[in-house]
Amino acid sequence: MSSPAPPTGVATGVGSMPGTDPRAVADVVAGEVALMHLPELPARGRGADMIGRCAALLVDMPMDVGIHGFRFAGSGSALRRRAHDLLRADLDALEEIWETRGLGGPDAWVKTQVTGPFTLAAAVETASGHKAVADRGAWADVVGSLTEGVADHARELSKRLDARVVVQIDEPSLRAVVDGRVPPLSRFDVVPAIPAAVVAEHLSALCDGVGAPVVLHDCGDAFPWDVAAQTPLWGVSLDLGRLGTDRSRTEDLDGLGEAVDAGRVVLAGVVPATGPAPVPRPEDVTDRLVALADTIGLDHAVFTDQMLVTPGCGLAGASSDRAAAALKTCTAVADELHHR
Repeated sequence: MSSPAPPTGVATGVGSMPGTDPRAVADVVAGEVALMHLPELPARGRGADMIGRCAALLVDMPMDVGIHGFRFAGSGSALRRRAHDLLRADLDALEEIWETRGLGGPDAWVKTQVTGPFTLAAAVETASGHKAVADRGAWADVVGSLTEGVADHARELSKRLDARVVVQIDEPSLRAVVDGRVPPLSRFDVVPAIPAAVVAEHLSALCDGVGAPVVLHDCGDAFPWDVAAQTPLWGVSLDLGRLGTDRSRTEDLDGLGEAVDAGRVVLAGVVPATGPAPVPRPEDVTDRLVALADTIGLDHAVFTDQMLVTPGCGLAGASSDRAAAALKTCTAVADELHHR
């Protein structure tokens, strides 16, 4: 018998939220979307940001603050202790809200987000003073360490909530890694490109190792379709408002269509996360999404069978009111799509 699949045809968040109170934010998220996610609150500072948070997840790879940002260090990392404490607080808050709202049950799912190994390796330097992504041995160690840590994290989350877990890996630097565009720490460094097939091989190992459905998220301008196509991902997550123009738009549309044809779920970022304009009306967002599906030639059954609705990207840069409104609009859009 196959394992139950995560829910589709509903809304979820991307990850980050404004604020510093994990319980209050978890309560907002639980009240607005059907697929609850573990909120990330980077406003709390180092250890709560997307890179520093990994210090709590990496196994046998202590990470601390370095001269240029973050650095793999010896034991006794202060960053690891802080990141671990913040993550524990987030899990405690989510568990409390989960129980208070009665969100458990045999069909319960929750989503968690972690920085992907290649974005992490592009951001952290080794003890020798080079970016980890420039050294195959170093970035391969990052993949293995993070895979083990994320698997542990997913198991703990599942046990705490008595729910199944979807793991979203955030890889905003993946395109730069594949294209060889990661900025070196100095002009004397060389950061070679890592071929898409090699990246896909290691991300596939991560997918196999975490023991949960995996979503690849990138809300940048150039989604790594060539990598995604070669990995056993459950889904892809992207900001549909940032689809390219001309040739790159064609690539994005083809990539979306091929992902759906391959059976993958699309976490469609359709509600702007920030901006001077107010959150758009659900019916306007729905119309744009339907028009996009028609352009690609997708059957409208995809809206319920292979899609979730999300904000365009994380909401950390939004006000608390806008963040809540964006999530509420995502749910309204998901509901409207059931009738299209």
